[in-house]
Amino acid sequence: MTPRAAMRDTLSRERGEPGGRVHRALPFPRARHWWSVATCASTLVLIFIGGLVTSTGSGLAVPDWPLSYGMLMPPMVGGVFYEHGHRMAATFVGLLTLVLAVWTARREPRAGVRKLAWGALAAVVVQGLLGGLTVIFLLPTSVSVLHACLAQAFFCLTIALALATSREWIEAGPPAEDVASVRTAAGLATTVVFAQLLLGALMRHTGAGLAISDFPLALGRVVPPLDSAPVTLHFLHRVGAVAVVAAALWLARQARRSRDRRFSRPATLLLVLVALQVGLGAATVLTGKAVLPTTAHVATGAAVLGLSWLLTLRARLHLRRPQAMAVLTAPLPDAAPTP
Repeated sequence: MTPRAAMRDTLSRERGEPGGRVHRALPFPRARHWWSVATCASTLVLIFIGGLVTSTGSGLAVPDWPLSYGMLMPPMVGGVFYEHGHRMAATFVGLLTLVLAVWTARREPRAGVRKLAWGALAAVVVQGLLGGLTVIFLLPTSVSVLHACLAQAFFCLTIALALATSREWIEAGPPAEDVASVRTAAGLATTVVFAQLLLGALMRHTGAGLAISDFPLALGRVVPPLDSAPVTLHFLHRVGAVAVVAAALWLARQARRSRDRRFSRPATLLLVLVALQVGLGAATVLTGKAVLPTTAHVATGAAVLGLSWLLTLRARLHLRRPQAMAVLTAPLPDAAPTP
């Protein structure tokens, strides 16, 4: 660790900020931590319910917003059950986030965590507005895709809050040297998975989910004729799945090399989730986008992103870049004045 980095780390410990690795003066906020975990879990359930809305074609079952047919509680029949149910679940998650943000602002001594909580609240408010816009403007692709991607980003914010308020974060010791490049592997996996989810959202909201209707081949070939936008987008999503598998395998390999169960066990679970996700993707195509596998594919994708993001945060908490890399990337000292 460079002297400048050591000084920053010391100062952040004294201030009780998230950058510090040892928070001896901070008590473990048990109740707030479990509230954060509940918010995180509820967000994953909300993503599943949102997937149900799209899978059942219920996005416009309720034509107005913020009310539903001018009512707070319309008859829960047909597609209204899914669409209004999604609104109710979103309101519940919004209330959880509001309480968490206010609670954190009043009780949390770390400025970074307070900003993170307010950021999560801002994200859930914007997400609600985007949900309303999708109804008002009759499911425009750009807004629908942004709505889907922001849901994943908000999920990641809730995971960060849950970890930042955990005993693991507060009582973490000095970081060890990342000799196995777990930090790099986890960051790459998270980036690849998020890009894949973006492709999936584009495919889902442009109706390209069955542009290639066979599996594992694509229109009977390894590489289909890329003569239409839906086929090209669908095939790119399949290529992205291969990239996710490769990134998850590399992360699992590096995590095992680290010989640290805090990384190896979640990385193994990540491989299981990725395998399940590939199977659900295949089932989505082969069943002609049946509701259950299609929706489970959306939710499992979020779980894959969340776990890879958790590994990224955990690696940055417990590991530091190797000394050689830190020296190479450290800023040059100021030149001495010439006499």
